[in-house]
Amino acid sequence: MRTPDSGLEPLERRYESLVRVIQYFLLAVPLVPYWLVFKPTAGAFAITAGVAVAAGAWITWATVLRPGWVERPWPAAVYIAGLIAFIAALTVRSPFFAFFTWLGFLHAFRYLRGAWRWVAAAVTAVFFAMGQAGGFHRPTPSQVAIWLALASVDVALAGGFVMLGVKTEEQNRARKGMIAELAEANQRLGTIMAENTGLQAQLLTQAREAGAGDERQRMAREIHDTLAQGLTGIITQLEAAQQTASDAERERRIDNAKRLARDSLAEARRSVQALRPRALENSRLPEALAEEVTRWTATSGVSAEVKTTGDPQALHPEVEVTLLRVAQEALANVAKHAAAAHAWVTLSYMGDVVSLDVRDDGVGFAPAPANGNGHVGGGFGLIAMRQRVGRLAGQLEIESEPGAGTAVSASLPAIPLGESE
Repeated sequence: MRTPDSGLEPLERRYESLVRVIQYFLLAVPLVPYWLVFKPTAGAFAITAGVAVAAGAWITWATVLRPGWVERPWPAAVYIAGLIAFIAALTVRSPFFAFFTWLGFLHAFRYLRGAWRWVAAAVTAVFFAMGQAGGFHRPTPSQVAIWLALASVDVALAGGFVMLGVKTEEQNRARKGMIAELAEANQRLGTIMAENTGLQAQLLTQAREAGAGDERQRMAREIHDTLAQGLTGIITQLEAAQQTASDAERERRIDNAKRLARDSLAEARRSVQALRPRALENSRLPEALAEEVTRWTATSGVSAEVKTTGDPQALHPEVEVTLLRVAQEALANVAKHAAAAHAWVTLSYMGDVVSLDVRDDGVGFAPAPANGNGHVGGGFGLIAMRQRVGRLAGQLEIESEPGAGTAVSASLPAIPLGESE
């Protein structure tokens, strides 16, 4: 898995490889000035070179061949003790090996813990100071004082810088661990979201491909939402035309009845063919809802307001059809039963949920007791609304009380257009 700091990993690996090479370089290079400056005998040079080779073998065995071994506390202490012994032997033989003593500081703070880091660093600093002072000589009080003074400065400077590097490395490892965990959590979240989207799409597909029983229920709902509501509106308009004394008002009522008859016939044909409502054929849900409320106001005589909140988006056809049918049924109930003076229709886009609210200021009613499924009872219109919303994993809530109006609220998953079509 690639993390945001993956680009730094090659650089870190090159740095570690360089450090491993330098430790052998610091063992080999001091042999050259040792030969040129001190001009040792062949035997003495062979002894010094042999100690350097043995030191390199000790470092290789402990840190390269068995890296897990030296990470444990007691093996680390044994390794550092052996390393300091080689540092002491080489520095006594030549002060030029003071460069090699730097490895004692680095490995002391890398492999040891707590106060033992500083103990090892202090011992290493003594031999580093010995090399700085020109090598090992017969100790005198002044010579010892110089060694101790240099060692104090060396252990403070070298220990401080090395400790800072170690802390930085520890923080870097912790940071990379957190980044890896965040990347993994983000990947899991993406997988869960993809699975959730797939499940919603699958739910829609299964709902659309339901059996004959679901088809019969669909036709019953469509007949109720088209023919039954249309015939009710036609009867209402014709009765009002018979009762009016004004010729103009009578003609208006008759024209409304004709329009309702044509619209109901067209919607019935579309329902048989399982097509989308004509209002949604060339318009999106907010526009179709506004047109539907305008027609409803013209025929019912009840004023209504339509409001859309959030960012409208194209939704799956079944989601839009369901919300439009719920609005039609709720408004039809307002016209037939509520004796309301005003109605409010609100369409709300809320990220992954879309909701429709229809309220009125009518007489209201006392909801029937809940049935075995926890749903408030009602006529076929309310049952049809619940079935439509339930098929899409949505929720339908109805609130009412005598004299306080009625509120119908439907919430559905906001599944975007194009999924599972």
